Amino acid sequence: MTEKILNTRKNGLPMLFLWGILYLASIGVLIFGGILLDEGKLFGIPFLVIGILWLCIGWIPFLGLKLLNPGEALVLTLFGNYIGTLKGDGYYWVNPFCAAVNPAAKTKLSQSGDVEAANKASVVFSAQAAGVPVSAEVASKKISTKIMTLNNSRQKINDCLGNPVEIGIAVTWRVTDCAKAVFAVDNYKEYLSLQCDAALRNIVRIYPYDVAQNVDTTGDGIADEGSLRGSSDVVAARIREEIQEKVAEAGLEVIEARITYLAYAPEIAAVMLQRQQASAIIDARKMIVDGAVGMVEMALNRLSEGGTVELDEERKAAMVSNLLVVLCGNRDAQPVVNSGSLY
Repeated sequence: MTEKILNTRKNGLPMLFLWGILYLASIGVLIFGGILLDEGKLFGIPFLVIGILWLCIGWIPFLGLKLLNPGEALVLTLFGNYIGTLKGDGYYWVNPFCAAVNPAAKTKLSQSGDVEAANKASVVFSAQAAGVPVSAEVASKKISTKIMTLNNSRQKINDCLGNPVEIGIAVTWRVTDCAKAVFAVDNYKEYLSLQCDAALRNIVRIYPYDVAQNVDTTGDGIADEGSLRGSSDVVAARIREEIQEKVAEAGLEVIEARITYLAYAPEIAAVMLQRQQASAIIDARKMIVDGAVGMVEMALNRLSEGGTVELDEERKAAMVSNLLVVLCGNRDAQPVVNSGSLY
């Protein structure tokens, strides 16, 4: 389905005046025919018939008036045939028998553009529940071509190591081809939401939550350091590409995808926290030991070069042991004064 933009002029206001004048003129013709008929003149009957007929059907042309705000479009069909799309802000007049089509008009997702409508619906429902008469608002058939943000619900997905993680994304998107969005899929909003869930699941299962050994996330057969936590930009870019590949046929453009929430699933979160703490403690200990060994070597070298004291191998070993205990211990050292000999 190729989109066809209607080059209709913004003639809604002149047509409004024209049909309004004709409607008022029909009232005048009806009154004039009634006066003639009251005077006994039978040629007033045609005027009377024309006035009544126009009053009955004169409201139909007003159905062709269409008002579009900036960033809105209308897909029009005539007796089931697609005739074109109205784009651009303005006041238009089209064939009054044309019908606007938008299967996703009543679909409300967790996205910008639907939040305000959902709030209005809740206010109307609350007012009706309180017994206040509120007129029902018909869902607009207009299609928004503005940039919108879809915030899908969080999903629980197993990463490449089998660890369950919870992740959520926000997708920035817009409609670029209104005809495809309406006719290529049943409901383009629900279609986009489902494709976001599927793409998220396909990409997340490729990556580990944190950096892991012997894991290939790029598909080149070489282990790398890709992870959900450390490579969020790369993961988001791959998710966006996957979604765009699926929704291109629906006339949608995915501008950006971002990870909004990432955490281990509650059932393993405590265990993984202990694992991270253990890894951090081991790394800290390694750093402390490396620094202590360097300080001991420096101390021995300085004593030997300065000739301050001559130490044999046994005394060097004792000194190294004491220094390592002092430098690597978790508590402050308690000095012990040795007044005797080591032997």
